[in-house]
Amino acid sequence: MRFSHLVRALAILSILSMSVSPSADTDTWWHLRAGELIIERGEIIQIDPFSSTQQGEQWIYPGWLSQVFLSQLFEQFSFAGLNLVTGLSVLAAFLFLWSILEGNDMLKAFVLVLAAAASGVYWSARPQIFTFLFTGIVIFLLERARKGKIKSIWVLPVLSALWANIHGGFAIGFIALSAYILADLFDMVLSALNDRQPLIRHWKDHQDFIRTLLLVGLVSAAAVSLNPHGPKMLLYPFTTLSIGALRDYIAEWQSPNFHSLQTLPFLIMFLLTMISIALSRKTIKSIDIVIPVLFGIMSFTAARNIGLFALSAAPVLARHGDDIFERLLALRKPSKPFPERVVKILNNGLFALFFIATLLKIVTVMPDEMNVDRLATQIPLEAFDYIEENELPGPIFNSYNWGGYLIWRLFPDYLSYVDGRTDLFGDRILDVYLNTWLARPGWEEELRERGILLVLIEPDAPLAHALAGKGWELQFQDPQSVVYSLPR
Repeated sequence: MRFSHLVRALAILSILSMSVSPSADTDTWWHLRAGELIIERGEIIQIDPFSSTQQGEQWIYPGWLSQVFLSQLFEQFSFAGLNLVTGLSVLAAFLFLWSILEGNDMLKAFVLVLAAAASGVYWSARPQIFTFLFTGIVIFLLERARKGKIKSIWVLPVLSALWANIHGGFAIGFIALSAYILADLFDMVLSALNDRQPLIRHWKDHQDFIRTLLLVGLVSAAAVSLNPHGPKMLLYPFTTLSIGALRDYIAEWQSPNFHSLQTLPFLIMFLLTMISIALSRKTIKSIDIVIPVLFGIMSFTAARNIGLFALSAAPVLARHGDDIFERLLALRKPSKPFPERVVKILNNGLFALFFIATLLKIVTVMPDEMNVDRLATQIPLEAFDYIEENELPGPIFNSYNWGGYLIWRLFPDYLSYVDGRTDLFGDRILDVYLNTWLARPGWEEELRERGILLVLIEPDAPLAHALAGKGWELQFQDPQSVVYSLPR
């Protein structure tokens, strides 16, 4: 095996090893139940059936296609199917990137593995994993268009139509498209200022690229309307971002926690990208600044955008990091090469070692037992067992974090009070939920008006202490949860 092939293979195996892991999280479950219900009813859900607080209200969600796919995948292959499709989606995104990265194979491998490590916080068996894949494809298409293969960008409208039925992240396509248009306009203006010539003379060199991207953007916007909710879907990203509770209380919508080791690869990648641009002797295009700054700001604002930064900044880091890498290689003292036969044996041996290690890693995360054990660290499974086995009377007030699993496990016998569908509940319901969870004035009236007879929350929740003081009966308790019921 040639060294260049070995480097590429090891990068692929490393990314696959990282990405195929237990992928179900607390929000996976309402997606799976929604997919099942769509198949059972033979129609796309447009009215909320799952919650007691919003039941009967219009529910606009762009992920029906991925929900059906994931639910069928789970039915046929259980956790193994979710883990594998998550890992393959991640790998596919980086394979698209590999083909557009510039420079030495060793540097390209380093950039991709670093990007994978940075974006790992984004990976889970939810529709958003397909946004990760589609973002990789969009960057691939835009980079090809920037380098002269402009016709390839016409794939974007087709991708947008599919994206709008898979996940609300379709807005990322328009953000990336706008960034490339803006950067090209900057380049045009800077060229005119440097040459001291009228702007119109430089417009001729940029007009095809800018006009094509603008037209593709308009057609893509029209394509987004090809979904069960029609043109309303164009407003979905703005509606979601306007929910204040997302930024105030949901961790993935908040700034990254830089005390966590999970965010360290992102910080390293951001700093390396900035340093590479500063030290590179290559011509710096506006896109080299616009992309890392734009997606960097988005990532520093909301941790869920870190994966998008990793994908979009990788070409910039490779492009300018290659110049520095080549200069460092030039300083290296030449050494006597190993015999070709020895090199071949070493390369093949190293590949075999990585391949076996990756295979073993994948095999270990496939059994249901291993995945259920991990799930038990996120969700109080024994509390759900208790409620189900004892048929405790509802309605139920539940922790936000466990609402998705409640939908999966207990629907239709119990409806969630809140769950991960923040776009459905909005600030009105989420603020009431938080006030109640915190046992602030008015919590008793809220439970009474909703007819709540059962409460499933964390032991340290202020509401748990308030319920105990008001005569509610403690039905179940473990380190993760408490279950209270109203005495009959």
